[in-house]
Order: sequence, then C-alpha cells, then structure tokens
Amino acid sequence: MDNNNDLDLSFMPKELKLLLQIMQTENPGYQGCLNKELFAEIDWELFLKLARHHRIYPLIYSNLSKMDEKLIPSHVLHTLSQEYKENTFQMLNLSGEMERISQLFNENGIRSLFLKGPVIADAIFGDISLRTSKDLDILVPKLDVNKTEALLLSCGYEREETRSPFKMDKWRSHHVCYYHSQKRIQIEIHWRLYTPPAKEPSFDELWERKRLSTLTSYPVYFFGEEDLFLFLVGHGAKHGWFRLRWLADIDQIIRNGKFPLLIKHQRHLVGQALLLASQLLKTQIPEVFVPFTVEKRSRKLAELATYYLVEMGYVSINQSSKEPLINHDKLHPLLSKPKFKRWFTLFYYNYSVKTNIQKVIYVLLHFYPQSADVQTLRLPKPLYFLYFPLRPFFVVWRKSSKLTLTVKRIQKAENK
Repeated sequence: MDNNNDLDLSFMPKELKLLLQIMQTENPGYQGCLNKELFAEIDWELFLKLARHHRIYPLIYSNLSKMDEKLIPSHVLHTLSQEYKENTFQMLNLSGEMERISQLFNENGIRSLFLKGPVIADAIFGDISLRTSKDLDILVPKLDVNKTEALLLSCGYEREETRSPFKMDKWRSHHVCYYHSQKRIQIEIHWRLYTPPAKEPSFDELWERKRLSTLTSYPVYFFGEEDLFLFLVGHGAKHGWFRLRWLADIDQIIRNGKFPLLIKHQRHLVGQALLLASQLLKTQIPEVFVPFTVEKRSRKLAELATYYLVEMGYVSINQSSKEPLINHDKLHPLLSKPKFKRWFTLFYYNYSVKTNIQKVIYVLLHFYPQSADVQTLRLPKPLYFLYFPLRPFFVVWRKSSKLTLTVKRIQKAENK
C-alpha cells in the first residue's frame, strides 16, 4: 500500500508496537525481518497486560517460542507458556460442552449455529490453542428461545438476570447469558446478530449457507465463509477493534484465502477492517478489495479505530505509571482538554460506524434512562418518569465517580 496512505501510529506505546510485530512473524516472507531494536527498553509487565487485554497471548507465545530466546526475559516466556496451557485446557473444555449442547439442541428439534468459540478457532487457525474464548455464543431461531432456555435450565445453567424496567432496553436486547457454576462455563443465546434496528440475514438464510465443523464427532454447525467474514467484520467494527484478536481473525482468513469475492453490503466496514489489517499486521490485501481501503469513510473509521483500540487498552489495564499509554495531543488538536478529547473521539467513533437510522437511535438513547440510572437512585415505579430529567445528572455523577477512583488509584501507585 502507498506510504502516503499510511495511518498515523506514532501515538501507540512501544509495547503494543512490539506485540504487533510479533504477530506478523507468521506472515509469508517475514522471517528474518524482525526489528530487534523494538525489544529494547520494553516494560515487560505492560507487554503482558496488553497481550492479555487483546486476547492474543496464545499467538504471541506460539510465535515467541520460535524466536531467539535471548530477546525475551525468561519470566515473560514462562508466564506466556503457563497462560497458553491454561487457554488450551479452557478451549478443550468449551469444545466438549459445545458438542454436548449441539446434541442437546438437535435432539430437541432446535437448530443452532455457533458464532464464536473453539469452532471458529479451528476453522480460522486450524488449532484451537491459538485463539481465546471465554464463552459459547449460539444463534437460534427467535421462536425457539424459550425452549432453549428451558433446556439450559434443566442442565444446571442459570440465567444471568439483566432485565431492565425500561421498554427501550428490552426492545434492543438480542441475547441472553447463562452460567453453569459447576462447569464454570458461560453460554450466550442469540436470536439476532446485532442490536436492532441493524439489518442482517434471517436465520434460515444463515442456516442454508452453514458449514459443518470438523472439530467434533457429533455435528456442530457454524457460519459459511462469507457470513463468518462479514460477522467478524461487523463485530470488530462495533467494538472499535479494541481487541487485536478480532483483527488477527481477519488477517488469518485472508491468508487462508477464505473470504467472499463479492461484497454488496458493509463496504465501509470491510474497508476499515482491511485497512487496519494491512497497516497493523501487514496483511496482503487481495486486489479485488483494494478499492475498499481507499474510500474516504473506510479510512476515517480506521483512523478513529487506531485511537479507540489504544485508548480502550489504557482503560482496561488501568495503567498506573506516570506516562500515559497514548499521546493525546496527536489527535483532535482543536480540542484543548484531553479528557474531553478522549470522550469525544470514542463517542464520535461509535456514532460514525452506524447507519443513519442507527445514528438517530444512538443519540436518542443518550437521553433515555438506562438500567444504570436505576442502580444510581432507586425510585418507586410511579416515579420512573423522573429518570428522564434526572438522567444528565446521573451520567455526570457516574463519570465523575469513575474519574475520582482512577485518580486515587494512580496516586496510590505513584506513592508506593
């Protein structure tokens, strides 16, 4: 890709840049091109925290284990090795449960498509140990949701209560979580892929294009190649690609040659994903997709996402050093206050990635009461209407409280 179109990555912490380069070492033609200077003056504790946050530590360990051990401190390799083994056991455990649940649903006349988890790791990487997954996400027809719940409850799963007193929250819901305390496994049952009013294929269409997994002896079904690619693109875009694991999926799918040749929808999101993959992971973009990456909207979303993934990493690991993970002066110079700059950029990304009707709803929801408001101040049901005028005060209160706690944690760390 033309260097004139390169994204500005100068604000990224060097530990994140090192992770990105290690992820690239499996790319064809990359061997022998490792920049060893990147290993100098690395905060290895931050390196590990970022690897965990981005859920890429299995890939990082796999690649590091093939490199010169002198470049990496022994305790870092040992830590990654242990977490790699723990993840492998977790994925094997999920694989067994995935097969049992698939059989349970099938024997009770429920069609199911597994969205993520071991089946996706096997399909994309050919090795379940190279990808992480904390739960099983399963798509079922909406008419079968109640029947699905009854089956899970009969097997020892408990529904995680997230019922909201507000109708808007109920209308926008598209999945329910269940947890098995003995197995320590979480399952998310979806009847939609995205929050309404997003446009998406019907279950029947997805079922028609399904694939059979080779991972299990009992049939387990998941998305066809095109549906999986577009789902992963949509999921990553929705969350600002704040976990590099999602981008690693896109990179691997393209390197496997398992991507759709014709894309009619979500061109700007596909362009964003491909641009990020090519810039961060040096993915070789197929010629047919290059026009997607030069579209103005795709590039804008990619620029915002680079900020988003770094900023969310900063929030996630609660960095306690004096130096921030990101140089906030590099973006949006017209905004003088860093805190406001961060809030505005994250809000602007979430707004920009949506369709026109989604943008309207997104803005309106900022004025609509949420479940968090009820937790902030519990009012009798006849007084629920007061949540509307009180919502701005609740939002400011929660933001201020979080900021105060963060400042105290940082000050405490600095005084140690």
